[in-house]
Amino acid sequence: MAGHASHHDPVSDLEGRVALVTGGLGGIGRACVDALRTRGARVAFTYAEGVERPEDAEDRVRAHPQQMSAHPLDLNRHGSIRDCLRDVRSRWEAIDILVNNAAVGSATVAAYAEEPEAQDAAMLRINADGTLRMCMAFLALPRSTLHADPQKIVNIASVGGGIGVFPGFRLSDGMSKAAVAFLTRQLAAEYVHRAVDIVAVCPGATRTPMLQRSTLDQMSEARRAEFIAALPRGRLIEPEEIARLIVFLCTPAASVLHGAVLDASMGLGVRPGLMTEFGH
Repeated sequence: MAGHASHHDPVSDLEGRVALVTGGLGGIGRACVDALRTRGARVAFTYAEGVERPEDAEDRVRAHPQQMSAHPLDLNRHGSIRDCLRDVRSRWEAIDILVNNAAVGSATVAAYAEEPEAQDAAMLRINADGTLRMCMAFLALPRSTLHADPQKIVNIASVGGGIGVFPGFRLSDGMSKAAVAFLTRQLAAEYVHRAVDIVAVCPGATRTPMLQRSTLDQMSEARRAEFIAALPRGRLIEPEEIARLIVFLCTPAASVLHGAVLDASMGLGVRPGLMTEFGH
């Protein structure tokens, strides 16, 4: 038998692992928290300090207090990143998996700045620099000695910027996602001899509160139906579909994907005209 081969129960193959999911209250992050927990991981998740309600996070933890914890995080502040990681390690003793999901979009960035120029700066600061700081702080932590499986970093980017170019989309949004994809490849190259797997996932049009606010809410009911019908397979991607992919990436079986930037758009990345040409 090969030295690195191992057998894992597919239902509990993350048993004993500690995962940190940033932005765990809604959309893909929320689905990730649930999926990782049901596969045996203990999951710490963050909520946006000063923007999201701590009570909502506490309600989530109350249902599974032995497997979940909630922590405030402001990706604008390096001190908040440091405090978050310290608090997670204090609660669970280690962090084996980091899912960098927290980000702002064209609609949600308004909570951080009013003027367009300030919003662009916030977009890059939170999405790009915040992800960089989270990665570097995680990689600087001492490794858990409880198991030999590699550490994991899964960065969530977007098909827009991470994979392709979508004319008409906000420049700072696409730039920030392109930065996350580049960061993933660069870190993977730097850490190719260390027991850490670093990958990025670039979702397409996914049924999240962020997409709802930035795109769907701006459309009439008829136009919304046309928009969705024009997408690959004529539907939105569900957050749980992306979460299942992320769970797989957190298992030892996914180590061969170290350095990959995965197009998880159901075909939108290879055919962006379905969205950019919609309505023209």
